[in-house]
Amino acid sequence: MRLRNGILVAVAAVSLAACGTGTSATGDDLTKVVLKVGDQKGSSKALLTAAGLDKAPYRIEWSTFTSGPPLLEAASSGAIDIGAVGNTPPIFAAAANAKISVVSSAKGNVTSDAVLVPADSPLRSVQDLRGKNVAVAKGSSAHGQILLTLKAANLSTKDLKLNFLQPADAYAAFTQKRVDAWAIWDPYTSQALQEANARVLVDGTGTANGYSFQVAGRTALADPGKSAGIKDYVTRIAKAEKWADTHHGDWAKAWSADTGLVIKVTTAATDAGPDLPVALDDEVVRSEQRLADAFTDDRTLTSKVDFQAFVDKRYAADLDAARSNS
Repeated sequence: MRLRNGILVAVAAVSLAACGTGTSATGDDLTKVVLKVGDQKGSSKALLTAAGLDKAPYRIEWSTFTSGPPLLEAASSGAIDIGAVGNTPPIFAAAANAKISVVSSAKGNVTSDAVLVPADSPLRSVQDLRGKNVAVAKGSSAHGQILLTLKAANLSTKDLKLNFLQPADAYAAFTQKRVDAWAIWDPYTSQALQEANARVLVDGTGTANGYSFQVAGRTALADPGKSAGIKDYVTRIAKAEKWADTHHGDWAKAWSADTGLVIKVTTAATDAGPDLPVALDDEVVRSEQRLADAFTDDRTLTSKVDFQAFVDKRYAADLDAARSNS
């Protein structure tokens, strides 16, 4: 479910209509809590509904975003309380000293993170990307993946031309051959392979870490009522992710219905393996620190990021229980 931005022809705009002034309460009375959740089409809301875990004791106000970076801007400002993003947006947010904390983690299939080229492209290796135009969403998990892919091939982002495009615009540029390659994630990887005659130049094996995160605003975490609501919410997400892993067909149908993507695309993406909840442990932090350092070494980020300073493990015990129980 990593950074699923929805149907590619969707309007690339943020819907914050539901982000009005919320009410809160003490941690003992969730019925008075309003949790403002940032989402992407075909992501958390659709997953909770499909898994039958959408009936929370608090009220959820959903806001839809095109990708992780603007979602985290909203979390930092207090416009939303929590939302799901891929492995790179928290690093960019941390570099900007955003008021956010990573509170839970999941891991997906790294082969879904891919650099795609048209089937008839002469490009056959990462080295062939030198001097080429590559579409990618800035600050997204794909941005991290292309960076590490280049680094593994002794290249840097200075050796090619990154075209920073959101997925809908990138898809159009790719199909019209206005770019030579596209760094992207599922379901867009599956959609391009199924519908746009794309070919995988290289996937994330050995480079991408596959992590995604639930990230909360620090203002929300400091509020007892919202913090209690977030605890319940992230455990529901973990249970829903486990459900999706054993109900591929049902999740593919729900994903298709929510996004408008054809069923063969969501089936391919689901069969590649949905995200599964994992402990927000030292290995996750180290992996994210390595990715952050790679951005600093590449001078994409101008200062070093201390990823650990943006991690909050207060829900670890509850998440451990959610992972252990069906």
